Amino acid sequence: MKVLRTISIVIVGALFVFSGTVKGIDPLGSAYKFHDYFHAFGMGALQFMSLPLSVILCLSEFMTGFSILTGIFRKAGIYGALVLMLIFTPLTLILALTNPVSDCGCFGDAVHLSNWQTFGKNLVLLALVVLLFRERRQLEGKAHRKIQFIIAFLAAICFTGFEIFNLTYLPVVDFLPYSAGTFIPEKMKIPEGAPVTKYETTFIYEKDGTRKEFTLKNYPGSDSTWKFIEQRSKLIDKGYMPPIHDFIITTADNRNITDSILASPEPILIMVSKKLGEADSKRLEKGFETGRKCLSKGIGFLVLTSSGTEEAASYKNGLLFCLADETTLKTMVRSNPGYLLLRKGKIGGKWSWANLPDAETILKTETNK
Repeated sequence: MKVLRTISIVIVGALFVFSGTVKGIDPLGSAYKFHDYFHAFGMGALQFMSLPLSVILCLSEFMTGFSILTGIFRKAGIYGALVLMLIFTPLTLILALTNPVSDCGCFGDAVHLSNWQTFGKNLVLLALVVLLFRERRQLEGKAHRKIQFIIAFLAAICFTGFEIFNLTYLPVVDFLPYSAGTFIPEKMKIPEGAPVTKYETTFIYEKDGTRKEFTLKNYPGSDSTWKFIEQRSKLIDKGYMPPIHDFIITTADNRNITDSILASPEPILIMVSKKLGEADSKRLEKGFETGRKCLSKGIGFLVLTSSGTEEAASYKNGLLFCLADETTLKTMVRSNPGYLLLRKGKIGGKWSWANLPDAETILKTETNK
């Protein structure tokens, strides 16, 4: 039994530490997953809780695993693990049966599991946690409670700081397909003979208070009485899904300029703002000013957003505003605004609003490649 207890401690503790850490690297990604859950289960009113819940969940999972592995308040860690598993095991069964969200996000973007795989993993983990719970009196740490408290407190403070750092300056490890050094066209390729995924790009326009959905074939581009609201990408037929499958950039007048952006021999700094209205105005203005300086030094610049053309036009700053799907923008960079330096389809640099370098440094970044 002692060997089984030790094995259970290692497996349960390590999995919780790993799960909390990979989600803590990208807490905003976990917040987007909470957002998906709330939307799928008709709980849209709770969407404002997505980020706080993400931060709390990452910390809870890490501290649970930390306690079980180190013996610091191990009994409390076992209780925490049992509570979490009693919540997540039935939840993942519901997800497996209904599939409202294809990936539960239990390991963030580091490891992708199907809902059935996640449920199977949770069943095994629950069994190990139950065993630890039964043996909890034999597993309590022997250090003085005051020392345990100090260690646990410091661990929680350090991990919370780690989460805040990743939220502010982008994830320290980028698990997203748009990581620095990525050649985007390569990530968009579909192997020969693989089934092709088909999307339909649609546009929402509004006229006289009524909104209507159009395709590329019938959108009212020449009718100024219609006002553009947003662009959407609909899945028509799911086939092989390359890592990057929805990178589409259109101008305000609905011209697809994706190929020209990817083929540009000149460097282009792309300012990504999933929703302009949700970004801090000072951070936006800093980005606009950097964009103007980049243009003066021969570096292209454009603002990529899912906001409507009317909102983009309201800034009236002479910069190029382009449109893309909101989900794509969330995947490109975990910051609003965030920045990608692109040249010949390769991402040469990636920054958040907090560590965006000046135009001279961006120019040096490109020159030194």
